[in-house]
Amino acid sequence: MHTRPTTRPTVIRGAHVVTMDAGRAEYRSGHVVVEGNRIVAVGDGEPVGYDDARIVDGTGCLLTPGLVNTHHHLYQWITRGLAVDHTLFEWLTTLYPIWGGIDADMVHVAATGGLAHLLKTGCTTSTDHHYVVPRDGGDVFGAEIAAAAEVGIRFHPCRGSMDLGASTGGLPPDHIVEDLDAILTGSQDAVRQWHDPSFDSMLRVALAPCSPFSVTGELLKQSAVLARDLGVRMHTHLAETLDEQDFCLEKFGCKPVEYMESLGWTGPDVWYAHAVHLDDRDIGVLAASGTGAAHCPTSNARLGAGIARAADLYAAGVPLGLGVDGAASNESCCMLEEAHHAALFARARSGPRAMTVRQSLALATIGGARVLGRENEIGSLEVGKLADMALWRLDTLAHSGIADPVAALVLGSQPPLDLLLVNGREVVRDDRVLTVDTEVVARGVAGAHDRLVAKAG
Repeated sequence: MHTRPTTRPTVIRGAHVVTMDAGRAEYRSGHVVVEGNRIVAVGDGEPVGYDDARIVDGTGCLLTPGLVNTHHHLYQWITRGLAVDHTLFEWLTTLYPIWGGIDADMVHVAATGGLAHLLKTGCTTSTDHHYVVPRDGGDVFGAEIAAAAEVGIRFHPCRGSMDLGASTGGLPPDHIVEDLDAILTGSQDAVRQWHDPSFDSMLRVALAPCSPFSVTGELLKQSAVLARDLGVRMHTHLAETLDEQDFCLEKFGCKPVEYMESLGWTGPDVWYAHAVHLDDRDIGVLAASGTGAAHCPTSNARLGAGIARAADLYAAGVPLGLGVDGAASNESCCMLEEAHHAALFARARSGPRAMTVRQSLALATIGGARVLGRENEIGSLEVGKLADMALWRLDTLAHSGIADPVAALVLGSQPPLDLLLVNGREVVRDDRVLTVDTEVVARGVAGAHDRLVAKAG
Protein backbone atom coordinates (compact mmCIF):
# COMPACT_ATOMS: atom_id res chain seq x y z
CA MET A 1 0.00 0.00 0.00
CA HIS A 2 3.01 2.30 0.21
CA THR A 3 3.27 5.17 -2.24
CA ARG A 4 6.46 6.90 -3.34
CA PRO A 5 7.29 10.49 -4.23
CA THR A 6 6.28 11.07 -7.84
CA THR A 7 9.09 11.24 -10.39
CA ARG A 8 7.29 14.05 -12.22
CA PRO A 9 6.83 17.49 -10.69
CA THR A 10 3.54 17.95 -8.85
CA VAL A 11 1.75 21.28 -9.22
CA ILE A 12 -0.93 22.21 -6.69
CA ARG A 13 -2.77 25.18 -8.17
CA GLY A 14 -5.86 27.28 -7.56
CA ALA A 15 -5.80 26.98 -3.75
CA HIS A 16 -5.57 29.73 -1.18
CA VAL A 17 -1.92 29.27 -0.16
CA VAL A 18 -0.75 30.16 3.35
CA THR A 19 3.04 29.99 3.24
CA MET A 20 3.98 30.80 6.86
CA ASP A 21 7.22 32.28 5.51
CA ALA A 22 8.93 35.15 7.33
CA GLY A 23 6.66 37.69 5.64
CA ARG A 24 3.57 35.49 6.17
CA ALA A 25 2.79 35.67 2.44
CA GLU A 26 -0.59 34.35 1.25
CA TYR A 27 -1.96 33.86 -2.26
CA ARG A 28 -5.70 33.80 -2.84
CA SER A 29 -5.28 31.60 -5.92
CA GLY A 30 -1.72 30.39 -5.76
CA HIS A 31 0.47 27.44 -6.58
CA VAL A 32 3.16 25.25 -5.05
CA VAL A 33 5.40 23.00 -7.16
CA VAL A 34 7.08 19.90 -5.73
CA GLU A 35 9.93 17.94 -7.27
CA GLY A 36 10.99 14.84 -5.36
CA ASN A 37 10.87 15.80 -1.69
CA ARG A 38 11.52 19.54 -2.18
CA ILE A 39 9.42 22.61 -2.89
CA VAL A 40 10.75 24.26 -6.06
CA ALA A 41 8.21 27.05 -6.66
CA VAL A 42 5.62 29.00 -4.65
CA GLY A 43 3.60 31.94 -5.89
CA ASP A 44 0.43 33.57 -7.13
CA GLY A 45 -1.57 32.42 -10.13
CA GLU A 46 -0.41 29.69 -12.51
CA PRO A 47 3.18 28.42 -12.56
CA VAL A 48 5.11 28.59 -15.82
CA GLY A 49 7.10 25.78 -17.42
CA TYR A 50 5.52 22.70 -15.88
CA ASP A 51 3.55 21.31 -18.81
CA ASP A 52 4.56 17.73 -17.99
CA ALA A 53 3.67 18.00 -14.31
CA ARG A 54 1.03 16.12 -12.40
CA ILE A 55 -1.70 18.70 -11.69
CA VAL A 56 -3.66 18.83 -8.43
CA ASP A 57 -6.64 21.18 -8.65
CA GLY A 58 -6.84 23.10 -5.38
CA THR A 59 -9.92 25.13 -6.25
CA GLY A 60 -12.03 25.54 -3.14
CA CYS A 61 -9.15 24.46 -0.92
CA LEU A 62 -6.65 25.94 1.51
CA LEU A 63 -3.01 24.82 1.26
CA THR A 64 -0.92 25.02 4.44
CA PRO A 65 2.37 23.62 5.67
CA GLY A 66 1.98 20.25 7.33
CA LEU A 67 1.22 20.50 11.04
CA VAL A 68 3.97 19.73 13.57
CA ASN A 69 3.11 17.91 16.80
CA THR A 70 5.63 18.72 19.52
CA HIS A 71 4.41 16.44 22.34
CA HIS A 72 2.75 13.01 22.43
CA HIS A 73 2.70 9.64 24.21
CA LEU A 74 1.72 7.15 21.55
CA TYR A 75 1.57 4.10 23.80
CA GLN A 76 -1.46 5.71 25.46
CA TRP A 77 -3.52 5.25 22.27
CA ILE A 78 -4.62 1.86 23.66
CA THR A 79 -5.63 3.30 27.07
CA ARG A 80 -8.07 6.00 26.05
CA GLY A 81 -11.28 6.66 27.97
CA LEU A 82 -9.92 5.71 31.41
CA ALA A 83 -9.73 7.93 34.51
CA VAL A 84 -11.71 10.55 32.63
CA ASP A 85 -12.55 12.79 35.63
CA HIS A 86 -9.22 12.72 37.47
CA THR A 87 -6.55 15.29 38.28
CA LEU A 88 -3.10 14.70 36.81
CA PHE A 89 -1.67 12.91 39.87
CA GLU A 90 -4.87 10.83 40.33
CA TRP A 91 -4.82 9.99 36.62
CA LEU A 92 -1.16 8.93 36.75
CA THR A 93 -1.56 6.72 39.82
CA THR A 94 -4.62 5.07 38.22
CA LEU A 95 -2.97 4.43 34.86
CA TYR A 96 0.63 3.57 35.76
CA PRO A 97 -0.33 0.02 36.83
CA ILE A 98 -2.03 -0.47 33.44
CA TRP A 99 0.79 1.10 31.42
CA GLY A 100 3.24 -1.12 33.27
CA GLY A 101 1.92 -4.06 31.24
CA ILE A 102 2.81 -2.72 27.80
CA ASP A 103 5.23 -4.54 25.55
CA ALA A 104 6.78 -3.91 22.16
CA ASP A 105 3.88 -5.48 20.25
CA MET A 106 1.33 -3.32 22.04
CA VAL A 107 3.44 -0.20 21.52
CA HIS A 108 3.69 -0.96 17.80
CA VAL A 109 -0.10 -1.29 17.54
CA ALA A 110 -0.71 1.86 19.58
CA ALA A 111 1.85 3.91 17.67
CA THR A 112 0.48 2.78 14.31
CA GLY A 113 -3.02 3.82 15.34
CA GLY A 114 -1.98 7.11 16.86
CA LEU A 115 0.26 8.16 13.98
CA ALA A 116 -2.20 7.13 11.27
CA HIS A 117 -4.84 9.23 13.01
CA LEU A 118 -2.44 12.17 13.21
CA LEU A 119 -2.00 12.04 9.43
CA LYS A 120 -5.76 12.50 9.06
CA THR A 121 -5.56 15.67 11.15
CA GLY A 122 -2.96 17.24 8.83
CA CYS A 123 0.10 16.31 10.87
CA THR A 124 3.27 15.60 8.90
CA THR A 125 5.84 15.64 11.74
CA SER A 126 5.31 14.21 15.21
CA THR A 127 7.37 13.80 18.31
CA ASP A 128 6.75 11.09 20.87
CA HIS A 129 7.85 10.98 24.50
CA HIS A 130 8.18 7.33 25.51
CA TYR A 131 9.23 6.94 29.14
CA VAL A 132 7.53 3.66 30.24
CA VAL A 133 10.12 0.90 29.77
CA PRO A 134 8.95 -2.34 31.47
CA ARG A 135 11.76 -4.75 32.24
CA ASP A 136 10.17 -7.56 30.22
CA GLY A 137 8.55 -5.39 27.54
CA GLY A 138 11.05 -5.86 24.71
CA ASP A 139 12.23 -3.05 22.41
CA VAL A 140 9.40 -0.59 22.94
CA PHE A 141 11.36 2.29 21.43
CA GLY A 142 12.19 0.39 18.26
CA ALA A 143 8.54 -0.69 18.01
CA GLU A 144 7.25 2.87 17.67
CA ILE A 145 10.02 3.79 15.24
CA ALA A 146 8.98 0.86 13.02
CA ALA A 147 5.36 2.04 13.20
CA ALA A 148 6.30 5.57 12.11
CA ALA A 149 8.17 4.21 9.09
CA GLU A 150 5.13 2.16 8.08
CA VAL A 151 2.73 5.09 8.49
CA GLY A 152 5.09 7.43 6.63
CA ILE A 153 5.27 10.34 9.05
CA ARG A 154 8.34 12.42 9.88
CA PHE A 155 9.21 11.30 13.39
CA HIS A 156 11.05 12.74 16.40
CA PRO A 157 10.88 10.04 19.10
CA CYS A 158 12.19 11.04 22.52
CA ARG A 159 13.95 8.31 24.48
CA GLY A 160 12.23 8.86 27.81
CA SER A 161 13.19 7.56 31.23
CA MET A 162 12.20 7.33 34.89
CA ASP A 163 14.47 6.40 37.80
CA LEU A 164 12.34 7.54 40.75
CA GLY A 165 9.87 4.79 41.60
CA ALA A 166 7.20 4.62 44.27
CA SER A 167 9.58 3.13 46.87
CA THR A 168 11.86 6.16 46.63
CA GLY A 169 9.22 8.90 46.61
CA GLY A 170 8.16 8.95 42.95
CA LEU A 171 4.80 8.18 41.38
CA PRO A 172 5.51 5.28 38.97
CA PRO A 173 5.62 1.63 40.11
CA ASP A 174 9.14 0.34 40.66
CA HIS A 175 9.00 -2.27 37.87
CA ILE A 176 8.74 0.38 35.12
CA VAL A 177 11.63 2.54 36.25
CA GLU A 178 15.25 1.94 35.27
CA ASP A 179 18.51 2.58 37.07
CA LEU A 180 20.71 5.47 36.01
CA ASP A 181 23.34 3.44 34.18
CA ALA A 182 20.73 1.51 32.18
CA ILE A 183 19.03 4.75 31.16
CA LEU A 184 22.22 6.41 30.02
CA THR A 185 23.31 3.31 28.10
CA GLY A 186 19.88 2.91 26.52
CA SER A 187 19.77 6.59 25.60
CA GLN A 188 23.18 6.51 23.96
CA ASP A 189 22.31 3.32 22.08
CA ALA A 190 19.04 4.82 20.80
CA VAL A 191 20.78 7.90 19.41
CA ARG A 192 23.57 5.90 17.78
CA GLN A 193 21.14 3.43 16.23
CA TRP A 194 18.36 5.73 15.06
CA HIS A 195 19.22 9.43 14.97
CA ASP A 196 19.61 10.94 11.50
CA PRO A 197 20.77 14.59 11.53
CA SER A 198 20.56 15.06 7.74
CA PHE A 199 18.52 17.90 6.19
CA ASP A 200 15.66 15.70 4.98
CA SER A 201 15.77 13.31 7.93
CA MET A 202 12.61 11.33 8.65
CA LEU A 203 13.91 10.28 12.08
CA ARG A 204 15.62 12.28 14.82
CA VAL A 205 16.00 11.24 18.44
CA ALA A 206 15.90 13.37 21.59
CA LEU A 207 16.60 12.47 25.23
CA ALA A 208 13.67 12.95 27.58
CA PRO A 209 13.67 12.15 31.32
CA CYS A 210 10.00 12.18 32.25
CA SER A 211 9.36 14.90 34.86
CA PRO A 212 10.69 16.37 38.11
CA PHE A 213 8.48 14.02 40.16
CA SER A 214 9.56 10.80 38.42
CA VAL A 215 13.30 11.28 37.88
CA THR A 216 16.27 12.22 40.03
CA GLY A 217 18.29 15.36 39.64
CA GLU A 218 21.32 13.23 38.80
CA LEU A 219 19.48 11.69 35.83
CA LEU A 220 18.54 15.15 34.58
CA LYS A 221 22.11 16.42 34.90
CA GLN A 222 23.75 13.43 33.24
CA SER A 223 21.12 13.27 30.47
CA ALA A 224 21.84 16.90 29.63
CA VAL A 225 25.57 16.22 29.39
CA LEU A 226 24.98 13.12 27.26
CA ALA A 227 22.51 14.83 24.92
CA ARG A 228 24.92 17.68 24.27
CA ASP A 229 27.81 15.28 23.74
CA LEU A 230 25.68 13.43 21.17
CA GLY A 231 24.29 16.60 19.57
CA VAL A 232 20.61 15.85 20.18
CA ARG A 233 17.77 17.79 21.75
CA MET A 234 16.32 17.50 25.27
CA HIS A 235 12.69 17.28 26.32
CA THR A 236 10.70 16.89 29.55
CA HIS A 237 7.37 17.73 31.19
CA LEU A 238 7.42 20.92 33.23
CA ALA A 239 5.06 23.21 35.15
CA GLU A 240 1.97 21.27 34.13
CA THR A 241 0.05 21.56 37.42
CA LEU A 242 0.12 23.40 40.71
CA ASP A 243 0.72 20.01 42.40
CA GLU A 244 4.03 19.83 40.53
CA GLN A 245 4.93 23.33 41.65
CA ASP A 246 4.17 22.38 45.27
CA PHE A 247 6.27 19.21 44.87
CA CYS A 248 9.27 21.20 43.61
CA LEU A 249 8.97 23.80 46.36
CA GLU A 250 8.81 21.09 49.02
CA LYS A 251 11.55 18.82 47.60
CA PHE A 252 13.95 21.30 46.01
CA GLY A 253 13.12 24.64 47.61
CA CYS A 254 12.41 26.30 44.28
CA LYS A 255 9.87 26.40 41.46
CA PRO A 256 10.09 24.10 38.41
CA VAL A 257 11.88 26.44 35.99
CA GLU A 258 14.45 27.42 38.63
CA TYR A 259 15.05 23.74 39.33
CA MET A 260 15.63 22.95 35.66
CA GLU A 261 17.95 25.96 35.30
CA SER A 262 20.11 24.60 38.13
CA LEU A 263 20.52 21.28 36.27
CA GLY A 264 21.49 22.67 32.86
CA TRP A 265 18.05 22.24 31.34
CA THR A 266 17.62 25.56 29.56
CA GLY A 267 18.82 26.54 26.11
CA PRO A 268 17.89 26.38 22.42
CA ASP A 269 18.27 22.58 22.46
CA VAL A 270 15.60 22.15 25.18
CA TRP A 271 11.81 22.20 25.07
CA TYR A 272 9.28 21.67 27.84
CA ALA A 273 5.85 20.09 27.52
CA HIS A 274 2.94 22.11 28.95
CA ALA A 275 4.61 25.08 30.72
CA VAL A 276 1.24 26.05 32.19
CA HIS A 277 2.19 27.56 35.54
CA LEU A 278 4.87 30.12 34.72
CA ASP A 279 5.43 33.56 36.20
CA ASP A 280 6.96 36.53 34.39
CA ARG A 281 10.45 35.55 35.50
CA ASP A 282 10.01 32.04 34.10
CA ILE A 283 8.87 33.37 30.74
CA GLY A 284 11.86 35.69 30.68
CA VAL A 285 14.22 32.76 31.33
CA LEU A 286 12.72 30.74 28.47
CA ALA A 287 12.87 33.71 26.10
CA ALA A 288 16.44 34.71 26.98
CA SER A 289 17.77 31.15 26.73
CA GLY A 290 15.80 30.11 23.64
CA THR A 291 14.15 27.27 25.54
CA GLY A 292 11.02 26.07 23.76
CA ALA A 293 7.59 24.95 24.91
CA ALA A 294 4.93 22.56 23.64
CA HIS A 295 1.50 24.07 24.36
CA CYS A 296 -1.08 21.29 24.89
CA PRO A 297 -4.37 23.14 25.46
CA THR A 298 -6.75 20.19 25.05
CA SER A 299 -4.92 17.88 27.46
CA ASN A 300 -4.46 20.69 29.97
CA ALA A 301 -8.22 21.29 29.89
CA ARG A 302 -9.06 17.55 30.06
CA LEU A 303 -7.00 17.20 33.26
CA GLY A 304 -8.04 20.57 34.69
CA ALA A 305 -4.38 21.61 34.81
CA GLY A 306 -5.02 25.22 33.78
CA ILE A 307 -4.55 27.47 30.76
CA ALA A 308 -0.97 28.18 29.71
CA ARG A 309 0.08 31.77 29.07
CA ALA A 310 0.54 31.01 25.39
CA ALA A 311 -0.02 34.56 24.20
CA ASP A 312 2.59 35.86 26.65
CA LEU A 313 5.08 33.16 25.63
CA TYR A 314 4.50 34.00 21.96
CA ALA A 315 4.87 37.74 22.56
CA ALA A 316 8.10 37.18 24.49
CA GLY A 317 9.61 35.27 21.55
CA VAL A 318 9.73 31.88 23.24
CA PRO A 319 9.89 29.07 20.64
CA LEU A 320 6.32 27.80 20.95
CA GLY A 321 4.59 24.88 19.26
CA LEU A 322 1.50 22.77 19.84
CA GLY A 323 1.13 19.21 21.09
CA VAL A 324 -1.76 16.79 21.34
CA ASP A 325 -0.18 15.12 24.39
CA GLY A 326 -0.90 11.50 25.21
CA ALA A 327 -4.11 9.95 23.98
CA ALA A 328 -5.12 8.99 27.52
CA SER A 329 -5.54 12.69 28.36
CA ASN A 330 -6.74 13.81 24.92
CA GLU A 331 -8.83 11.17 23.26
CA SER A 332 -9.20 13.16 20.00
CA CYS A 333 -5.44 13.76 19.39
CA CYS A 334 -6.27 16.18 16.57
CA MET A 335 -3.57 18.70 15.67
CA LEU A 336 -6.07 21.05 14.09
CA GLU A 337 -8.10 20.98 17.30
CA GLU A 338 -5.01 22.13 19.19
CA ALA A 339 -4.77 25.20 16.95
CA HIS A 340 -8.50 25.82 17.51
CA HIS A 341 -8.19 25.54 21.29
CA ALA A 342 -4.96 27.55 21.43
CA ALA A 343 -6.78 30.52 19.91
CA LEU A 344 -9.92 30.11 22.00
CA PHE A 345 -8.19 29.56 25.33
CA ALA A 346 -5.81 32.49 24.83
CA ARG A 347 -8.85 34.68 24.18
CA ALA A 348 -10.75 33.23 27.15
CA ARG A 349 -7.79 34.18 29.32
CA SER A 350 -6.84 37.57 27.86
CA GLY A 351 -9.49 38.85 25.45
CA PRO A 352 -10.40 38.50 21.75
CA ARG A 353 -7.15 39.94 20.40
CA ALA A 354 -4.85 37.78 22.55
CA MET A 355 -4.17 35.34 19.69
CA THR A 356 -5.19 35.68 16.05
CA VAL A 357 -6.15 32.72 13.89
CA ARG A 358 -2.94 33.15 11.89
CA GLN A 359 -0.80 33.18 15.03
CA SER A 360 -2.49 29.98 16.15
CA LEU A 361 -1.85 28.33 12.78
CA ALA A 362 1.76 29.53 13.02
CA LEU A 363 2.15 27.67 16.32
CA ALA A 364 0.93 24.50 14.60
CA THR A 365 3.39 24.85 11.70
CA ILE A 366 6.51 27.03 11.74
CA GLY A 367 6.33 27.37 15.53
CA GLY A 368 6.53 23.63 16.00
CA ALA A 369 9.34 23.41 13.47
CA ARG A 370 11.29 26.00 15.46
CA VAL A 371 10.76 24.08 18.71
CA LEU A 372 12.30 21.00 17.05
CA GLY A 373 15.17 22.97 15.51
CA ARG A 374 13.89 22.36 11.97
CA GLU A 375 12.58 25.77 10.92
CA ASN A 376 15.00 25.77 7.97
CA GLU A 377 13.60 22.49 6.66
CA ILE A 378 9.86 22.31 7.47
CA GLY A 379 7.02 24.42 8.86
CA SER A 380 6.50 26.75 5.89
CA LEU A 381 5.94 26.57 2.14
CA GLU A 382 9.16 28.02 0.73
CA VAL A 383 11.48 27.13 -2.13
CA GLY A 384 14.13 24.68 -0.97
CA LYS A 385 12.16 23.36 1.98
CA LEU A 386 10.86 19.83 2.32
CA ALA A 387 7.50 19.03 0.72
CA ASP A 388 5.35 18.56 3.84
CA MET A 389 1.94 20.13 3.18
CA ALA A 390 -1.81 19.78 3.70
CA LEU A 391 -4.59 20.62 1.24
CA TRP A 392 -7.86 21.25 3.08
CA ARG A 393 -11.27 21.20 1.33
CA LEU A 394 -13.26 24.32 2.35
CA ASP A 395 -16.12 24.24 -0.16
CA THR A 396 -18.36 21.75 1.66
CA LEU A 397 -21.37 22.68 3.80
CA ALA A 398 -19.37 23.03 7.03
CA HIS A 399 -17.13 25.80 5.65
CA SER A 400 -18.63 27.26 2.47
CA GLY A 401 -19.29 30.95 2.80
CA ILE A 402 -16.78 31.61 5.60
CA ALA A 403 -15.05 34.74 4.36
CA ASP A 404 -11.54 34.05 5.68
CA PRO A 405 -10.18 30.58 4.81
CA VAL A 406 -7.72 30.62 7.73
CA ALA A 407 -10.57 31.40 10.13
CA ALA A 408 -12.54 28.59 8.50
CA LEU A 409 -9.68 26.17 9.19
CA VAL A 410 -8.82 27.28 12.73
CA LEU A 411 -12.26 28.17 14.08
CA GLY A 412 -14.46 25.79 12.12
CA SER A 413 -14.77 22.04 12.41
CA GLN A 414 -12.02 19.97 10.78
CA PRO A 415 -12.53 20.04 7.00
CA PRO A 416 -11.89 17.09 4.68
CA LEU A 417 -8.20 16.58 3.97
CA ASP A 418 -7.91 16.46 0.18
CA LEU A 419 -4.18 15.70 0.12
CA LEU A 420 -1.32 15.31 2.57
CA LEU A 421 2.31 15.12 1.47
CA VAL A 422 5.16 14.05 3.75
CA ASN A 423 8.62 14.45 2.24
CA GLY A 424 6.94 14.68 -1.18
CA ARG A 425 5.11 11.40 -0.65
CA GLU A 426 1.31 11.22 -0.83
CA VAL A 427 0.10 9.69 2.44
CA VAL A 428 -3.50 10.92 2.57
CA ARG A 429 -5.84 11.43 -0.39
CA ASP A 430 -9.56 12.26 -0.29
CA ASP A 431 -9.49 11.99 3.52
CA ARG A 432 -8.16 8.41 3.37
CA VAL A 433 -4.81 7.21 4.72
CA LEU A 434 -2.89 5.46 1.92
CA THR A 435 -0.02 3.87 3.82
CA VAL A 436 -1.82 1.54 6.23
CA ASP A 437 -5.28 -0.06 6.32
CA THR A 438 -6.97 1.94 9.07
CA GLU A 439 -9.77 -0.61 9.53
CA VAL A 440 -7.23 -3.34 10.25
CA VAL A 441 -5.33 -0.97 12.54
CA ALA A 442 -8.52 -0.08 14.43
CA ARG A 443 -9.26 -3.75 15.12
CA GLY A 444 -5.70 -4.22 16.33
CA VAL A 445 -6.00 -1.23 18.67
CA ALA A 446 -9.23 -2.54 20.19
CA GLY A 447 -7.68 -5.95 20.77
CA ALA A 448 -4.54 -4.49 22.35
CA HIS A 449 -6.67 -2.31 24.66
CA ASP A 450 -8.61 -5.35 25.87
CA ARG A 451 -5.46 -7.40 26.42
CA LEU A 452 -3.70 -4.63 28.34
CA VAL A 453 -6.64 -3.85 30.62
CA ALA A 454 -7.20 -7.57 31.29
CA LYS A 455 -3.50 -7.98 32.08
CA ALA A 456 -3.78 -5.26 34.71
CA GLY A 457 -6.72 -7.06 36.31
